Amino acid sequence: MSAPSLRARVRSEMTEEIKAVARRRLAADGANLSLRGVARDMGVVASALYRYFPSRDDLLTALIMEAYEALAAAAGEADARVPRADTRGRWLAVGHSVREWALAHPAEYGLLYGSPVPGYAAPQGTSAPASAVVLLLAGIAAEAAQERTDPLPPSAPLPEAVRVDLRGLIDQQPGEIPEELLARVFAGWVHLFGLVSFEVFGRTGTTIEARREYFDHQMSMMADLAGLPSGPH
Repeated sequence: MSAPSLRARVRSEMTEEIKAVARRRLAADGANLSLRGVARDMGVVASALYRYFPSRDDLLTALIMEAYEALAAAAGEADARVPRADTRGRWLAVGHSVREWALAHPAEYGLLYGSPVPGYAAPQGTSAPASAVVLLLAGIAAEAAQERTDPLPPSAPLPEAVRVDLRGLIDQQPGEIPEELLARVFAGWVHLFGLVSFEVFGRTGTTIEARREYFDHQMSMMADLAGLPSGPH
C-alpha cells in the first residue's frame, strides 16, 4: 500500500488540529461551539475550515463520534482486563471505566449526555457507537445467564410494547438474550449513566462524599438485578 500523499497528510493533520481546538472550546464554553470561534482560536478565517467541516453540525458529529468511540474503547479495554469467567468483575470494571472516562473528559461527556445542543440533530450513524456500552453489558449478562441453574429473582412484568422494542434490538445483534434479561441490563445501563451524570455535573453536592464507594455499591446492586454471580464460576 502506498504512503498517503502530502495533500492527504496535510488534510489529516488539519482535520485533527480543528478537532483538538474544538475540544478545547468545548471544555471552556460547553456545546456552544461555532466554526467562527474555532477559526479565531486557530488564527485563520472561518471559510478556511469549510473544506474540512462544511458546517458546525459536521464538526459536532465528528466530535461526538470520536467521544463515543473513545468511551467504548475504554469500556472494552476494562472488560478485557478481567478474566472471562468473572462476569460480575467485568460488569463492575466496565462501569468504573465509564465513570473514570467521564471524569477525565467532562466536556466530551457533556456533549454526549448533557443538554441537547440547540439546533443540532445527530445523524443516524451515531446510534451504533452510542449503544456500544449497553451491548457490552448485555453480552456480559448473557454469558452469566448461560451458567445460571436457578431463575432470576421475580420482577415487574414486562409490558408488551417494551418487549417489542427490546426484541427489535436483540434481532439486530449476534447472539440471543431474553427480553426480560435485556430489560434488567437496560435498567443497569440507565442507572450507570445516571450515577455518572450526577457526579460529572455536580448534582450530588456534598450529600455523598465517598463517591467511588457509593458508585461501586450501586453498580453491584445493578449486577444483582442482572443476575450476575458473586464471583467467578
